[in-house]
Amino acid sequence: MIATKTPSAESPALSDFAKVMAPAQALAPRRIALDPADVKTGLGKLVLTVVALLRDLLERQAIRRMDAGSLTDAEIERIGTTFIRLGEQIERLKKEFGLEGEELNIDLGPLGKLL
Repeated sequence: MIATKTPSAESPALSDFAKVMAPAQALAPRRIALDPADVKTGLGKLVLTVVALLRDLLERQAIRRMDAGSLTDAEIERIGTTFIRLGEQIERLKKEFGLEGEELNIDLGPLGKLL
């Protein structure tokens, strides 16, 4: 049997980055804890977050087009109705998955919140 030594944070062979990250790696769980009951909610949260993000982007685009005067009154009415119905569907799905509004706002760490 060959004995191998795992480098520690004090080891001179490690880079500064590895020395800083060594304590975080030691605290990180070695296994992923998966709960089959949470899969549906997690997937629902992810999908609804993407839908909410796309809705926000499309609303901003629609507002820019309205401000630029490139939409007719009929198009503005149709877009408004579409966004109202989309909002109603998002709310219905959030209730179905047991999610609250703020739960869709994923924290991206140093980048801040997604929505």
